[in-house]
Amino acid sequence: MWDFILLVLRAAIPAGTPLLFGTLGEVTAERSGVLNLGVEGMMIVGAVTAFGVTQSTGNIWLGVAAAALVGGILALVHAFASITLRVNQVVSGLALTMLGLGLSGLVGKRYIGMPPRTRFAPLAVPGLSDLPIIGPLFFRYDPLVYLAIALVPVLWFILYKTRWGITLRSVGESPATADALGVNVFRVRYLAVFFGGLMAGVGGAYLSVVYTTAWIEGMTAGAGWIVIALTIFAMWDPVRALLGAYLFGGVRVLQYRLQPLGISPNLLNMLPFIFTILVLLVSAGEAMRKRIGAPEALMQPYMREER
Repeated sequence: MWDFILLVLRAAIPAGTPLLFGTLGEVTAERSGVLNLGVEGMMIVGAVTAFGVTQSTGNIWLGVAAAALVGGILALVHAFASITLRVNQVVSGLALTMLGLGLSGLVGKRYIGMPPRTRFAPLAVPGLSDLPIIGPLFFRYDPLVYLAIALVPVLWFILYKTRWGITLRSVGESPATADALGVNVFRVRYLAVFFGGLMAGVGGAYLSVVYTTAWIEGMTAGAGWIVIALTIFAMWDPVRALLGAYLFGGVRVLQYRLQPLGISPNLLNMLPFIFTILVLLVSAGEAMRKRIGAPEALMQPYMREER
């Protein structure tokens, strides 16, 4: 039993890492007041970009960087539509998801069935990886796992302990007040959404060049929607995002570990999305969003002339 638990816990961290990247980015974007439902689209384009660039260059880091850049560019499309043109953020995000899914399917046809040219080797932390139980559980992963975990305290510190973080949160709570104090609301929101796109692109890259090490059309399989739910579940906090992402990673891993016990695989496949729907339903009401700490100006376009 103990071996089974350790096996699930160890598998949960790689499974939850792409969700963590995406959630950290979405937390930042929504803290500025911009909801981006295009996470799924940015992740899937990031996945195909990372795989394609890695196959072409043989450099996996270059593939990850390209995926981040493409995710950021797609996020800027959403930023332009929702911040500058003041298009409904839900409509813009959904359009971005459809664009990403269609574009990735078109570009990725040539990569279907292609074996990976290179991959990350597990990076054992000297001295810590040899510890019993703790070593294999926490200190023998690929570099992107460590990067994702390291981003959590960094982002937490920026959000709560720096002037930039205060500015970002003030824009998400009351953009008119922030503007009156000399803050460029549009620039802050653009930067936050762009960062969210970068993180979504890296999350997608992790799926194709690390976790699966292959390109499969539609391989995100709803991961972007899970990121949206995790952002709410984490109450827009990076530390809670870490816990939520790896908890969700564990749920996804259990799909495969429990099938030999005779439990219906269809039921197991439904578990992550049942959780996602429940989180979205609970947070749907305005009163509930305020209670769990949603940014006051989330989804509200800012019009300076109406200040």
